[in-house]
Amino acid sequence: MRSTSGAAGRRPNRREFAGLIGGLLASFGLGAACQAGQSQRQGNGRLKARPRRRDAPPRASSGPLGLGADRDGVLHVPPRLPEGPAPLLVLLHGAGGSGAGILRRLQSFADDAGVVVLAPDSRGGTWDAIRQGFGPDVAFIDRALARVFETMAVDPARVAVGGFSDGATYAISLGLLNGDLFPRVLAWSPGFFVSGAVQGTPRFFISHGTGDEILPIDRCSRVIVPALQKRGYDVAFRPFDGGHTIPPDIALEGMEWVAGQ
Repeated sequence: MRSTSGAAGRRPNRREFAGLIGGLLASFGLGAACQAGQSQRQGNGRLKARPRRRDAPPRASSGPLGLGADRDGVLHVPPRLPEGPAPLLVLLHGAGGSGAGILRRLQSFADDAGVVVLAPDSRGGTWDAIRQGFGPDVAFIDRALARVFETMAVDPARVAVGGFSDGATYAISLGLLNGDLFPRVLAWSPGFFVSGAVQGTPRFFISHGTGDEILPIDRCSRVIVPALQKRGYDVAFRPFDGGHTIPPDIALEGMEWVAGQ
């Protein structure tokens, strides 16, 4: 059986986790949640790149992005794609991880579902807004998306942002701020989300282990999910027996959800 355990990279220690949860504030007027407040934001988190509507077949090939030195990222194109514009997932790694690392764990599921994966590296040990504010990571993701949109046909209705752990937290945050770009947001074991001016009406797929000791489900997804639903967002929630990981069946379901029409 394929396993995706350990996709988060380095686990935060107790002091880091306590500091993170202790600094979370409410947003959308929904009461206390696993969420960072607006005071943490420096930029607005907006992405400018947009897919070009066209019917040309994909021309991009798998490999490093070539946009960074020590921290770069990777694009993966499944060996078999249906004709026409392809679904694209911007896949975000956990703390201490890399795009190549999370891609290795999830590539087979993306291939089975026929999803193109763009897996960038964060500029630092984790994503900018989780520790400070939106800035260099947003700019790098924007550059990477622009490169992909220039070289292959992407279906605008199936552009998604997703991730695991810190990557899931960042995916929800970017998805809310860029719902006009990302109609689908995939979050495996998120911790919170960063508030801001929401755009569009993205749909969400969220999973979380009931035995997660890193980001406890009761303080995270079981707060995040009803908060999103209260604001009218469509949320598919998949709690499961397990810890801070992505079970293979949920990894595949998430990829197929991204690929669905």
